[in-house]
Parts: sequence; C-alpha cells; structure tokens
Amino acid sequence: QLQASGGGLVQAGGSLRLSCVASGRPLSTYNMGWFRQAPGKEREFVATINWTGSRTYYADSVKGRFTISRDNSKNTLYLQMNSLIPGDTAVYYCGASYQSSNTPSSYAYWGQGTEVTVSS
Repeated sequence: QLQASGGGLVQAGGSLRLSCVASGRPLSTYNMGWFRQAPGKEREFVATINWTGSRTYYADSVKGRFTISRDNSKNTLYLQMNSLIPGDTAVYYCGASYQSSNTPSSYAYWGQGTEVTVSS
C-alpha cells in the first residue's frame, strides 16, 4: 500500500515536497515513480527512480525544477518541487513498478494521489 501526502496550494515560484510512504512490502523491492493527472487529461510521467536510488529520470517539463529521491530505510519516496508554475497543477500519484519505466501501465501499485494547485 502506498500513501501520498504533501500536496497543497502554493503560489507560482513556490516549493512543495511530496512524500509517499509504503506499507506492507519494503519500498526497496520496487522502482518508483511520480505521475500527475490534470483535470481532463491523461496521467503523465513526472519522474522515476530505480530501487537503489542511483538512477533518476525526469520529464522534460520538470527537469531542473523537480527532484525525486527515496529513503528505503524509511520506506519513503519523495518529490521535491521547486519553481512551481500553474502548469504543474494536478493530482500527483506515486507508483511502484518492477520495471524502470515512464509508462503508467508498467506500474503495479499506486498511491491515492495528493492534489497540488499552483496559483499565478
């Protein structure tokens, strides 16, 4: 089970840190990813990190602004979001996968989502 938190309302240029806590199986079992879904749009890839944390990949739209990380000892995945823009407004989901992938269909487990709203 994955539990995401940390969303909220922030002004453009601000920062938020999302967390995703795993329970049941160790987080280290999985490659992890963050995705987001804006109203009326499909779920899109944001960032992914391999099971050790040694490799990360980002969508071009967030590269240089967002940082994905993990602390397997705390069973927690993070997404540090800086320089937020209104286009980042969406529900953010964490996912667990047995593959290193930027495709939602490759993810076996999902958190419930946490809403991020960036005002201009």
